[in-house]
Amino acid sequence: MTRFFQRWADDEGLGTDDLARAVRETEDGLADGDLGGGIIKKRVRVPGRGKSGGARVLLATNHRDRFIFVYGFLKNQRANISHRELVALHELSRDLLALTEEQLNGRTRAKVLTEIGPEEIGTAEPHSPRGP
Repeated sequence: MTRFFQRWADDEGLGTDDLARAVRETEDGLADGDLGGGIIKKRVRVPGRGKSGGARVLLATNHRDRFIFVYGFLKNQRANISHRELVALHELSRDLLALTEEQLNGRTRAKVLTEIGPEEIGTAEPHSPRGP
């Protein structure tokens, strides 16, 4: 996740287990929309609110092995992002997805990005096909 996203997630009380669950659900085909340019939208639960009172997160992804949280917002604070924001996120997605593993590791060491490791994604609570 980006540093900007991590600050927002921390402020909203979203932990790595919540985010890992979102990645796993996305891998299972449960994303809420493909916004093009490598950006997908996913609903997440905010602790104490459930998905209906939760948030939307936007991830840059190659749909295989790279899911980078780039933006989030509470559903009760805004309905969606603007076209201008989407264009900027497309550019960010392009840049992030073009990074090599070595470059990603360097940005993680510099704390520009934070990794949620495969072990966290593998241990997140399984989703329920009937809802939260």
